[in-house]
Amino acid sequence: MRSTFFLLAPALMLAAVSPAVAQTAPALLPDGTLLDITAEGHVARVPDVATIRAGVVTQGQTAAAALSDNAARMVRVLSALKKAGVSARDVRTANVSLSPQYRYADGQAPVVTGYQASNSVSVRFHDVAKSGAILDALVAEGANQIDGPSLTIDQPEAALDEARISAVKIAQARAELYAKASGLSVARIVSIAESGTNDGATPQPPMVFARQMKVSDATPVAAGETEVSITLSVRFLLK
Repeated sequence: MRSTFFLLAPALMLAAVSPAVAQTAPALLPDGTLLDITAEGHVARVPDVATIRAGVVTQGQTAAAALSDNAARMVRVLSALKKAGVSARDVRTANVSLSPQYRYADGQAPVVTGYQASNSVSVRFHDVAKSGAILDALVAEGANQIDGPSLTIDQPEAALDEARISAVKIAQARAELYAKASGLSVARIVSIAESGTNDGATPQPPMVFARQMKVSDATPVAAGETEVSITLSVRFLLK
């Protein structure tokens, strides 16, 4: 937990203004010293959602052959997800592509040697513990490209609110400390602003190619803990 602070010059600002502009002059700042503190609040949570990308990459002599083989394997992959109890709303097409494959030789034009087709879906698992077993089932049904899992919190707002409360408490404690050291006291909070949030999302792991994976090998997925954090900028009035 980090915090930074700034003591500003006394905030009482007086200026002589003519009656003609007195009504449009900005309001005076409070009489006292302003203290700015940046504080971070942190809360640990166990992720309850896993997201992966699973797909099929195939090659063929012709574009039609590559697509046909890919489609047949992808049907089996989607069927495996359905049998595993994954809801249709938690499965979304992530990418479909078809590209020629070339052979290059010095002094010669590239020659098309075949085509590569790729189709992948993004899948959400609300039972993180089961995601490893489902990954194994997907590989058994023809998936040869796995990306993930990315572990997140399904509804992070409650955890974010706890982090907000923690950040305010930290800022208040720091303000009391600096006020005491300066021979002043905390009068009140002038303003609070959020300057950063982290809802517990984790970075995507690198791509895992599963072509050589044995179906008999279980794939463990450990949820662990993820950190939810809030950064606040809090301004206090000291007197």
